[in-house]
Amino acid sequence: MRILLVEDDPSLGNTLKKWLQLDGYAVDWLLRGEQADSALRTHDYQCVLLDRGLPGMEGDAVLTALRLRQAKAPVIIITARDTLQDRIEGLDLGADDYLVKPFDLEELSARIRANLRREANQPSTILLHNRVELNPAGRCVTLDGNLVTVSAREFAILHALMLNPDHVLSRTQLEEAVYGWGKEVESNAIEVHVYNLRRKLGKRFITTIRRLGYRLSSR
Repeated sequence: MRILLVEDDPSLGNTLKKWLQLDGYAVDWLLRGEQADSALRTHDYQCVLLDRGLPGMEGDAVLTALRLRQAKAPVIIITARDTLQDRIEGLDLGADDYLVKPFDLEELSARIRANLRREANQPSTILLHNRVELNPAGRCVTLDGNLVTVSAREFAILHALMLNPDHVLSRTQLEEAVYGWGKEVESNAIEVHVYNLRRKLGKRFITTIRRLGYRLSSR
């Protein structure tokens, strides 16, 4: 699961990023609205945490642009703007949820899970490939209907591959899906996770494309 966190307060942003990583999410943390707008145009996120009062492009403008592109990623506004009118404005702009600062970190986690569950209720959300089924919101994987235990990072790699079943994903792309931006990753980390997924789902489920990356097998 990859989350975009858009928060210009360094202390709060750092705290939220660490908390979300403990929850098993890959987190991209940005401080400016135009950076967030660019990231949302070029990357897929399962959830967006968006402050309204951002330097440069405001959070409201980021949200408006996102919804004009008909992107469906759940957006949770995190803000100090706490009046009833503020809440109405944020939800009318297209936010899925509205959380007023200061808030409890456990409540934030619960709201993320709730929004992902709602998204999972859409028929197109469940991902299927051959005998494997992946439920993004439920964060579960089954093989022939039987639950398969995978780690958070294995899940993130599998999710990225199943979102792009006809494409080769490079190691760099998979590292971004698992770890987010700017995090130092051991050179063989992706290979280890792919090895574990093959052991659990079948040796031929993920194919190595030499010098390019990985893709799902065609059968």
